[in-house]
This record gives sequence, C-alpha cells and structure tokens, in this order.
Amino acid sequence: MQKTVHLNDKRVTTGWCMYDWANSVYSLTITTAVFPIYYEAVTTSESGNKTVEFFGLTLPNTVLYSYALSASFLITALLIPLLSGIADYSGKKKLFLRAFAYFGALACGGMYFFIGDNVEFGILMAVLASIGYSGSLVFYDAFLPEIATVDQYDKLSAKGYSLGYIGSVILLILNLLMIEKPEWFGIPEGSLPARIAFVTVAAWWIGFSNFALRRLPTNPYNKKTEGRWVSNGYRELKKVYRQIRQLPDMKRFVVGFFFYNAGVQAVMYLASLFGAKELEMATGELILTVLIIQLVAIGGAYGFAFLSKKRGNIYSIATMIIIWVVVCLLAFFVSTSVEFYGLAFLVGLIMGGIQSLSRATFSKLIPADTTDHASFFSFYDVTFNVSIVFGTLAYGVIEHLTGSMRYSALGLSVFFILGFLLVRRTRVSR
Repeated sequence: MQKTVHLNDKRVTTGWCMYDWANSVYSLTITTAVFPIYYEAVTTSESGNKTVEFFGLTLPNTVLYSYALSASFLITALLIPLLSGIADYSGKKKLFLRAFAYFGALACGGMYFFIGDNVEFGILMAVLASIGYSGSLVFYDAFLPEIATVDQYDKLSAKGYSLGYIGSVILLILNLLMIEKPEWFGIPEGSLPARIAFVTVAAWWIGFSNFALRRLPTNPYNKKTEGRWVSNGYRELKKVYRQIRQLPDMKRFVVGFFFYNAGVQAVMYLASLFGAKELEMATGELILTVLIIQLVAIGGAYGFAFLSKKRGNIYSIATMIIIWVVVCLLAFFVSTSVEFYGLAFLVGLIMGGIQSLSRATFSKLIPADTTDHASFFSFYDVTFNVSIVFGTLAYGVIEHLTGSMRYSALGLSVFFILGFLLVRRTRVSR
C-alpha cells in the first residue's frame, strides 16, 4: 500500500516527540508526584488513621490506590485490542489518539473536585485519567515505524521520552511553587493549590497534544474503509495475532517485557507513597526526589540509546534490569532522606533508558512489510497494561499482608529476575 509520508521528516518526527511532552505531565504530576501525595494527605485523618471507606469496604488508603491503578490498566487492556484493529483497518489512529488524550486530560481536570471526603469520586477520576493516558499510548507508539527508518528508532524514542521528562519537570516546578508559595499566585493555602495543579495538567496535555496532532499524518497508507468497522477491525486484529505466533523473538521479548515492566511501573507509580509512608518524608522532599528522577532520566535515555548502538538493544536492556534488581534490594534497607535521594538518582538513570529502548526494541521486531502497526502495538501495550496490573497488585497485596512497603519493594525483584532470564534470549535482527 502506497505511503504518503516521507520517513524521517523532521517536522513529523518532532511533532511525534511532542506528544511525549504533552502527556508526560500526567505521568509525573498525577501518577508520581502531586496526586499521590495529595491523596495520602486528604485520606489521612487528623488522628493519623490511614484507612478509607470505599463503597462499603474499609481499606488502607495506599492499598486502595494500588488496587484502583490495577483496575484501570485491566480495563485498558480489555479495550485496546479491538480499538487498535479498527484503527488499523480504517487508518484512524490519529482520531483514536485524540479521543483518548482528551478523555484522560478531562479526567485530570475533574480531580479538582476531589477534596478528601468524596474518595469514590477521586478514585474514579484517577481510573479514568489512567485509561485515557494508557489508551493514547497505543496509537501514539504505533506511529514510530510509520514516520522513521529502523536506524532512527532508538534515538527518536529516547528523544520523545527526554522531551517528556523536560516538559513535565517545567510544569511540576510551576506547580511546586504554587503549592509551596500560594501567596505568590494570590491563592489561599490548603488543598486549592494542588487541585489547581490537576487543572494545569489537563490544559497542558490538551494544548500540546493539538500541536503534535497537527503534524502527525492522518492516514499514511491511504486506507479505504468498507463495511463495518468493528467486524473488520476484529478480523484485522486476528490477522496480526496469527502473525505474532510465527515470531518467536517477539513473543519471547514481550513475555520478558511483561515481567520487568511490572516492576518498573510499580516503582514509578508508588515510589512517592513509599517515601511518605515508610520514611515520613515531607511533600517538598518527595517532589525533590521526583525531580531528581526526571532530570537524571534524560541523560539515562540518551546514554542507554548510545550503549544500544554499540552493543545492541538486548544487552542494554539486560544491563538495566540487573540495576533494577539492585534498586529493589537497596529499597528494603533505605532509612534516611539522603539514602532515598541516592536511590532516586539510580532509578532515574535506568528509568528513561528502559522505557525508551523497550519501545524501540519492539518496533524493530515488527515485520517490515506490515501496515498494521496499531494492532502490533496493541500486543505490546496490552502486555504493558496487564503487567502494571500484576505489578501494582502484587505491591498492594504484599503491603496488605506484611504491613510494610519495604517487603513490596523486595518482592518486585522477582519480576525483574524473570524478565532478565527471558529477554537475554531474544534476538533483534532488524
């Protein structure tokens, strides 16, 4: 099928990277920094009680949050495969990207109305925002093989993640100033500054998404739709999954990715709660930790892309997985803020690299002659989402049983070890 986009067009690739800039503010402000800390604060009573009522159930606040994240990613995993098949059949990836981005951003804006006594509403907004974010990534990632040549995947993926880290840090600093010095902005102290931060995420995400969407191709393969989208989308998905059965290295990599990504995402989503609950760190200290991770991750993404160029993708990913195991072991023993900052530096070094190289590696495993990139990436992103379900669920269950997040962190090392054993046997030929 004839393509209408020139590969490596700088205007298009920059637009693609800018969606990372747009959506990463959700990943940083909502999932990692401000919202988890805000949630912990407003769901802890004046007497220090950290249990909450959720539709008649009584749960520790952090356990409920872990379970809610697990539910959001499970819902996304059920939705995405069929939608990706429809997107591939119709050539409407950009339409689906826009829909999920707007949906997630509006849910972030809805968090403004979460004030602590309406826990059910706050958790619902968190789940919907997560679905919007995760769903948009499937269609966003699927553009990579359509706008660049194979030799540019590692570098372009790293550039996207790096721009995301930079953009999210800029907004986080602005929000941090607003939270710590509300009088500078004419805002009263209390919960309002954090709630306004959620609205800024929504505005940033929608605004810069539009910049990216204007540059991304609408239908690069000029696909013509005939008949029913749903039934034809389902057939498109079945065709791709039959192809995947014939690709042993792709299957091996994705299973390994399932395990190590479960650990990576659990650390990313729950690190702030770990610092708040286990080390009793103040909000300013926790956000400083997040800033360290984000800034170091920029160098990590490019550094491991360079290592990949010299030694290959699998070597780079396996190296990072070993470091992740060390992080889990150290987290069990960390006891001071300074030690936690050091651990954050190590996490940042490997977080950017493992995320960008995982996406680039999977792109290289997709057959060169296919046009069904969204369906192939649905396989990757369903794995991504289900792995987060297992990672955050395991984290929450271990804390529930042991009463300590330290054992949860230690338990995540098992996911990384299993991922290492599978990934190191993968061969990337493209």
